[in-house]
Amino acid sequence: MLFSKPLQGLSLGLTLATLAAGVHGNARSTDNLQSREQDIVTWDDHSLFVHGERLMVFSAEFHPFRLPVPSLWPDILQKIKAAGYNCVSIYIDWHLLEAKRGDFRADGIFALEPFFEAAKKAGLYVLPRPGPYINAEVSGGGFPGWLTRVPGALRTGSEAFMNATDHYTSEIGKIIADAQITNGGPVILFQVENEYQHALDPFPMPEYGYWEGVVEQYRRSGIVVPSINNEAHMYGYITAHTPASVDIYGHDGYPLGFDCENPQQWPEDGLPTDWLEKNNRIAPDTPYTIPEFQGGGFQHWGQSGFEDCALLLNMEFERVLYKNNYAVGATIFNIYMTFGGTNWGNLGHAEGFTSYDYGAQITEERQVWREKYSEVKLQANFFHVSPAYLAADRFNSSLQYTNNGDITVTPATTDTTKFYITRHTQYDSVESVPYRLTVKTTDHGDIEVPQLGGDLILNRRDTKIHVSDYPVGDEHVIYSSAEVFTWKKYDDKTVLVVYGGPGEHHEMAVENRGNGFNVLQGEQDVKVKKADDGYTIISWNISDDVEDRKVVRVNDNFYIYMLNRNEAYNFWVPPTGAGTDYGTSDIILKAGYLLRTAQRDGKTLHLVGDVNATTPIEIIGGAPPKLEKLTFNGRPLHFQQTNLGVVTATVDFKEPKIKLPNLNKLKWKKIDSLPEISRKYDDSDWVDADLEESPNDSAPILTPVSLRAGDYGFHTGSVLFRGHFTANGKESVLNITTQGGQAFGSSVWLDSTFLGSWVGEVEVDIGTVVLELPKLKKGTKHVFTVVIDHMGLHGNYVIGEDTLKIPRGIIEYTLAGHEDDDITWKVQGNLGGEDYRDKTRGPLNEGGMYIERQGYHQPYPPSRKWKRGSPEKGLSKPGIAFYTTTFNLDIPRGYDVPLALEFDVAPRGSSVYRVQLFVNGYQFGKFVPHIGPQSRFPIPEGILNHHGENTLGITLWAMEEGGAKLDGGLRWDVSMVTETGFGEIEMAPAPEWEPREGAH
Repeated sequence: MLFSKPLQGLSLGLTLATLAAGVHGNARSTDNLQSREQDIVTWDDHSLFVHGERLMVFSAEFHPFRLPVPSLWPDILQKIKAAGYNCVSIYIDWHLLEAKRGDFRADGIFALEPFFEAAKKAGLYVLPRPGPYINAEVSGGGFPGWLTRVPGALRTGSEAFMNATDHYTSEIGKIIADAQITNGGPVILFQVENEYQHALDPFPMPEYGYWEGVVEQYRRSGIVVPSINNEAHMYGYITAHTPASVDIYGHDGYPLGFDCENPQQWPEDGLPTDWLEKNNRIAPDTPYTIPEFQGGGFQHWGQSGFEDCALLLNMEFERVLYKNNYAVGATIFNIYMTFGGTNWGNLGHAEGFTSYDYGAQITEERQVWREKYSEVKLQANFFHVSPAYLAADRFNSSLQYTNNGDITVTPATTDTTKFYITRHTQYDSVESVPYRLTVKTTDHGDIEVPQLGGDLILNRRDTKIHVSDYPVGDEHVIYSSAEVFTWKKYDDKTVLVVYGGPGEHHEMAVENRGNGFNVLQGEQDVKVKKADDGYTIISWNISDDVEDRKVVRVNDNFYIYMLNRNEAYNFWVPPTGAGTDYGTSDIILKAGYLLRTAQRDGKTLHLVGDVNATTPIEIIGGAPPKLEKLTFNGRPLHFQQTNLGVVTATVDFKEPKIKLPNLNKLKWKKIDSLPEISRKYDDSDWVDADLEESPNDSAPILTPVSLRAGDYGFHTGSVLFRGHFTANGKESVLNITTQGGQAFGSSVWLDSTFLGSWVGEVEVDIGTVVLELPKLKKGTKHVFTVVIDHMGLHGNYVIGEDTLKIPRGIIEYTLAGHEDDDITWKVQGNLGGEDYRDKTRGPLNEGGMYIERQGYHQPYPPSRKWKRGSPEKGLSKPGIAFYTTTFNLDIPRGYDVPLALEFDVAPRGSSVYRVQLFVNGYQFGKFVPHIGPQSRFPIPEGILNHHGENTLGITLWAMEEGGAKLDGGLRWDVSMVTETGFGEIEMAPAPEWEPREGAH
């Protein structure tokens, strides 16, 4: 139903009895803690309201923790805002904030207050999603590793688990509560838990007692903005079982899946056609909400990589699938991901590699050159000027509006304005289909379009939003087959910008209100005619020429720009940059690569943006009359202004000279990172692996004592085990099974003798090797050293399955001629385990390798007496070595120069090895060439010092006889360089090496 006025926001504290009594608005909710009433953010069945005004929540997913340079967060937020978004959604990773139970640390690069402040300054609302469980393709789905020792099923209402979540939800809840719009912050919505829907016996369906418990936890923290949920699939469990625990129902959608290896192939059933009907049944009284809709795809080890995901989930996907969401009425819409970032410091899930580019609109290197960024900019800006969309009633798709059964139209209408979302009936068609469209108008009845001959054309995978009775300020567009980008009404004129794709024919009709019309540009390609009813019809074709633009003036001062879509990509409606401006400016301009902000100051106009080439500027609306000064990034521009107010100028671009050091010719130092295989090595300070029963109740242990790393507090990077035994002369083979996550590897030594490795396989997280032993003398003492690559913890997506608790470590072993308990074990991971040492870079950045425990991966390790040696020369036998060097960079200021470190991929048949890459102490790459796909590792400025000295470290783990080396060494790769108006980037904190007490 459509309520006649904005409703009081339903609070998290509403009871079932309240809803049963039919109380929707002005509800008061009190408990023994506080009143939870607020009336700033409200809603009806169509949309959200903020301060009484309808709002299209067009939201971008961005995880601050995946970009550990807080001074770069505003860069991403500005690019999100420039695309037309008005909201940003963030997951919050519990593991990064409470890696040690009871020790909550949200400071430094993990502080959220600076992010909230930056979002507000950029003019973006915020939707926080703190879990406790988030999935997000992060280690453990955001669950801290110590939860593997909490008894009972996770994500249920068990006392042990709820007690475990109390501290986190309390602390993070307070931070979010302080940032709510009710307290002057940008937070307008809040998501409870994440995709809480799938369960196994003895939980035949999710346990909503747990859900209500989490709601109560956040309620106590003071969160009062409306809450949403995100079912993974539209089942409506929440509304059926605990409707009072969530205010606005939502569901996610990933309709094309993640088959990025076949990017041209869309699944036959990829277009949802029943969402409107389902939502009307499940949540008829709340706005249609999609908290996650596919913006790319994740990739596993060994798959093809994120560029293929960008091809699969490209601009055509956005045109077809995003607009299908608009057809069913989505008005709270979040795209996952808009910027993916990097799984630096081991924070990624067990199945994925370092990059989390996701094939998103903004690349991992913060660039916006993908066409899908430009496409979403067209769509987002349409909503800024089309408020009728928010109040439109939705109807099922129909063939009645076209003359061609290959075309399907979904209408969305108000009493006046109508929208016609038009697609191929076979949604993935790559054909060019002609059609005619019947539109309904208030004053002129039904009209079949085009009227002046020809057909409309839908080329390839595309969807159009046609309009009728569309208001443009004081002007009235009777219909338009071309899509609306934006319009603005000024004191002296009104400007409308529409666009279409190459090879299309379009038509528009405008109510006459003045003295006829003039074709100002493209006269030879535009047909204009007065209709019998007196209105003006404009007809035109769009060629393949990007610059093929038409401009028509009607009604004296109504200017219509009809653009090729590829030219429209270069147009912007920039924010003002004034802060807390959640809309856009009234300036329309063409400016190339990126326009961040536009501010008027009297007769001066200041533009801030980025250019990657000499760029023409054209301001078609909003420039001050008789402009006196125009600047770009503070630099004055020579300009011209026509008598129509159009301003033109040029921003010159000069390619900077970038000199980068040859990494292979630097002075590298080398140290053994596996001293554990030396007979002299003393492991007395290691943790005794002596638990006869595992606190991890996922399954019985198969070894005499637990050899699960998590039982001893080690959850990241790499773990080592040392097994001491006395020989009896009967030893022949060691049969050992290790587990470390998908594509993991492990190696085993007996004393200093290499026995062999499980080198890893795609989608295999457990490996067994049978290792032959040399003849041992009876009575002699020996040590097995086992190194395991920890790929991250599994997520805990399905309730009752408890996959978080799948262990990492030695799962089973037999030593021929011995009882299993003849071996006494020690275990070691990152120094301190859950009481991790590097509080700056966080709990996951370091693993258990010797050099990491010593902190040698940090800047300026004590390498003066280390041997010379480079990773290009490598190791002549199995082992682990660490290489470090320093170098200076002097990148020209004022430029964004994305740098990546790239390895040669070892050819088949070459040695097998694993590499970690450290930059100024931050782990920014795990390279496994025999599995892939990643060999190129972007390093953001702020981790990499572009204007000073840097420390680079590499661990090289040779897993086979013959050793390993980095064939071709390591080289720089420079992405597209832009001259930027963003400003200086502050370095992320990078504490230097200092001796560590207890390192061993």
